[in-house]
Amino acid sequence: MASSLRNHALAIFHAALKAAAPAEAVRRHFQVARGILIAGRKRYPLSKFRNIYLIGAGKASVEMARAIERLLGGRISAGWINTKYGHAAKLRFIDVNECGHPVPDARGEQGARRIAEIAGRATAEDLVICLISGGASALLPLPAPPVTLKELQETTGLLLHCGANIHEFNSVRKHTSVIQGGQLARLAQPATVLTLILSDVLGDQLDVIGSGPTVPDASTFADARAVFEKYGISDQVPRGVRQRILSGSPETPKPGDPVFDRVNNLIIGSNRLAVDAAAQKARALGYRTLVLSTSVQGEAREVARIHAGIAREIRTTGRPIRPPACLVSGGETTVTVRGQGKGGRNQEFALAAAIDLAGLDHAAILSAGTDGSDGPTDAAGAVADGTTFARGASQGLNAGLCLKNNDSYRFFDTLHDLVKTGPTGTNVADLQVILVR
Repeated sequence: MASSLRNHALAIFHAALKAAAPAEAVRRHFQVARGILIAGRKRYPLSKFRNIYLIGAGKASVEMARAIERLLGGRISAGWINTKYGHAAKLRFIDVNECGHPVPDARGEQGARRIAEIAGRATAEDLVICLISGGASALLPLPAPPVTLKELQETTGLLLHCGANIHEFNSVRKHTSVIQGGQLARLAQPATVLTLILSDVLGDQLDVIGSGPTVPDASTFADARAVFEKYGISDQVPRGVRQRILSGSPETPKPGDPVFDRVNNLIIGSNRLAVDAAAQKARALGYRTLVLSTSVQGEAREVARIHAGIAREIRTTGRPIRPPACLVSGGETTVTVRGQGKGGRNQEFALAAAIDLAGLDHAAILSAGTDGSDGPTDAAGAVADGTTFARGASQGLNAGLCLKNNDSYRFFDTLHDLVKTGPTGTNVADLQVILVR
């Protein structure tokens, strides 16, 4: 692979990561001055609150909490954060609990119960600060009876393997949970609730990010049932989940419900911010730059073929932008798991792109997750170019067979083309970079 293209793609990706850093996002939107907490356009006199509780979940929630600790310090009465294994750090006033993602585990359930208890003890004289970032949906597993954790795990596995998108996934999660779909706000009532959100969802839909624990829920039990029917898995869904979804009650709180009268949900960062920073870095490196979209979704391998086709068009005709060109996109694709290999949606994206880029000179594509973790692997994603297919073949790897078996990690690991950042402390979905010279 041309080292300059690879290095530029990585530099552009790291610029996006820097822009999405949770501490920076908190500082831009959350300040304390002369005893007044300023969050967005709202002001909260700290003297009016007896207790300040800090709770939350997500891959970026620990770094968000650290930034708030620096501002509020000992004013924090108690706090609890659920985060993914490997994403923890020691905080002074807040307990941090590592747990399973994307499949929830017992530690996640224990932590979610602790979060629910803290919210439930809050009174009208208290402030509850809730921190939500990517991964919160899986990291807040508090099953609603008769659902058990094991059944929630089985249902999560079913939805992951059938390729359900985030909206479908969350409509099921909300209606099998005690916390999600606005129900954390119900638990915290009548306290004042301020939720800071780092968005990993297309269009920054509040009710979808982290399954919207403090946000009115527009989805219904009927929507959850429709997901099972769409993918033909109704008969495979565990008994408790099926009973809960078929019961149709109690429904999650909807828009206009008084439980939200004292709730403020504030987005402090998103994929759009990361994409804009990537584009700015690309221009600084001398590329004519175009942002394709911040709403990329669909099957990873199919979306990758479209991106590879655009790269070929640029190289051949100079459309839609002349070389040296950089196209940036963001969002979150899905993978329908059919094989037994190891990988993630970004690595699968890069592998599918490599097949369609085969033989094309002076072009490269990077796809990586901003959280530094792509599927059940230690890589954020991968980089591919016109030589990737042939270099794989020279190592005895058949790119087509690896793609068929969802075995992208082994392919790129052999070629040393994985993107490895370690846990980044943030999560604003994925980023794709196309470079053509």
